[in-house]
This record gives sequence, C-alpha cells and structure tokens, in this order.
Amino acid sequence: MTPPSNPLFPPYPLEDQRRHQIELSHTIRRVLDSGSYILGEEVTAFEAEFTAFLGVKQVVGVASGTDAIEVMLRALEIGPGSKVVVPSFAPSAVAAGVTRCGAEPLFADIEADTFTLCPESLDAVLRSPAGQGVKAVLAVHLYGHPADWQNLRQVADEHGIVLLEDCAQAHGAVWHEHMAGTLGRAAAFSFYPTKNLAALGDAGAVATNDEELAERMRLIRQYGWKSRHISEVAGVNSRLDELQAAVLRVKLPTLRNGVQQRRRLAAEYDARLMNSNLVTPPSVRGGCEHAYHQYVVRCGRRDELMEHLQRSGIPAAVHYPVPLHRQPAFGGSEQALPESDRAAAEVISLPLHPYLSEDAVDAVCCAIESEDYACS
Repeated sequence: MTPPSNPLFPPYPLEDQRRHQIELSHTIRRVLDSGSYILGEEVTAFEAEFTAFLGVKQVVGVASGTDAIEVMLRALEIGPGSKVVVPSFAPSAVAAGVTRCGAEPLFADIEADTFTLCPESLDAVLRSPAGQGVKAVLAVHLYGHPADWQNLRQVADEHGIVLLEDCAQAHGAVWHEHMAGTLGRAAAFSFYPTKNLAALGDAGAVATNDEELAERMRLIRQYGWKSRHISEVAGVNSRLDELQAAVLRVKLPTLRNGVQQRRRLAAEYDARLMNSNLVTPPSVRGGCEHAYHQYVVRCGRRDELMEHLQRSGIPAAVHYPVPLHRQPAFGGSEQALPESDRAAAEVISLPLHPYLSEDAVDAVCCAIESEDYACS
C-alpha cells in the first residue's frame, strides 16, 4: 500500500537536496565546468575531509557501499575458498559484497536488544565445522547502533581472523569515544541517497589506518592500475566520480548537526513510547552513541501496525523482512538463528530524519497510541 502524501513527512533524499540546493547548484556547475569527472580533485579533497572527520589515516572512495565491501575484501586477499561471517539480520548488500569477491558468506545471529552481531553466536559459528576457512568477520553497525566491538574483537583475535566494519548506516555513530569506521582493520561506507551522509546517486568509501591496504584498494578500484593501462593486480571498475564527491563535500560539514538532530528526535520517540503496550523502543548499549539512520521498534503485531500507520499517512517501513540465511541467493538455509528470524518478523522503522519536526514525531506517536489503546 502506498501511503497518502503527508506534508509532515517530507521524503529525506529530496528534503536533504533542497536544504543544500544553492550550494549544490554552484558545486555541480563547478565540476561540470572543470572537465574532470573521474578520480580528480573533488575525490581527493573528499577523501581528505572524510579522513579528518573520522580520525583515520586513509579513505578510499569507490562507486558504492557494496563495492566498498568487495574492494576491502579483495585488498585483504579474501576471495574464492574463503568464508566471511556476517550477521544474518542485515541488508542483502552485505552478503552481496562478500559473494562478489568470490568468498562465501557464513551467517551468525544478532543480539536481541541492539540488532547487531552477537559475539557468542560468532564464536559458536567459528567453532562449528562450517567455521573452517573463515578469514574475516564483517560486523554491521545496523541502523546506526555500534556493534559490541570489545567482545567481537576478543572472539576474532582468539580465532585469528580479521575484524571489519560495515558502516553503511553508521555515519556519526560512536563506540566508547571512537567513531564508527575507526575500530577495525577497515570499514566500508555507503553514501546512497538515504544515508546520513548522502550523495545524489550511488557512492561509497573504505576507511582504514593501514596505509599499505589503502594503496592496494586504490589499485583495485581502477583495474589494478599502478600506471595507466597496466594492471599490477586483478582489479575492478569502482571509481567515485567527481560529481558525487563534490556533493558529499557540500553535505559533510552538516553531518554532525544532522546526527544530533536525529538523536533529539529519537529521544522524543523514546519518551513517548517507553510505556507503550504495542511497541518496544530501541536500546542503546552503554558507552555508545547511536547515529539513528533508522529508528526501529519491535512490535509483536507488526503487520497490523504497519497497515494502521499507512492508513494514517505515516511512511513507516520494514528493514528487513527476510534474514539473509533464509534468502535463496545465499542458500535458503534452515540454520537456527532465532533472533534474526524474530527481528525480521517484528521490526518496524518509524519516520526519522533531520528535517522532520517534533509535530511529525507527535503524529506518529499519537497514531501508535490510538492503536495501542485498541490492542491493550
């Protein structure tokens, strides 16, 4: 069902573009007039500026978040014959990035309260017969909540595998005063138009403190070229273009304030919904700062609530309806991952982005409260 248009809920990508429209127009004209459209000055400048924002040594721009995973794994020489553990409750792009480098995704369960990779499940997978051949684990900071990094790192170190980050939804998230994207050997970012830091098309990057790894990724993103037309390593075509880099440079200085506004609106939701009989608001682990790419609640009657909200003109969504281990492309496994299955049946994303008003949050909560009363 397509919800009726409601002026309280402007779509995020369009509103984000409108708020930056004047500067974007000048920036796009500058790039068009430059005559340089691939891996030029704008990309170099954005990589440096995002490096400073994160507090890492290197950022390598690529063409998408999925490409970022692939290029990162290729640079670590993880490919055919290797396995990579990922949480089952995650976007399909996570597993797609693994399969594109030739490796096999192996699925672990999530924590019930944070929706992020469960260290105990990771350990169990690595100790199982299927865990033979695992080279890396890709921890997804889902919805903008940092994964349990300390315990995941302990498990990864014990088994001698590389711990990597998927930060596609975690721009501005913080784990114990460390920015998401600075915790592991490398971190993949997406700048898809719905992200906290959003391009006007597909775009991505990998962040790392490993200078040698960064140089290898720069080769891989452009056919493995060290000099033009001569491939030193097997590479791909995954270049961040000048227009998208320029757009990201315009929006990057507003990212901190945007994330802070997301947190303020999330706090409004928390206060209103904490005593709800119908939904359970999201948890935040101690020492973490959620980036709230999505504000996701649990609801035992999720489909009924979705219908009710859509009838009320509220653009709620489900991220994600089928765990990866249940999807045909990744094996359609009957593996027992109960928290992933339960989350897929219960989650619902309520409207949240920096350009919503408190009136919008009030309208959502009033709609839930009216359904809450009916269901109590």
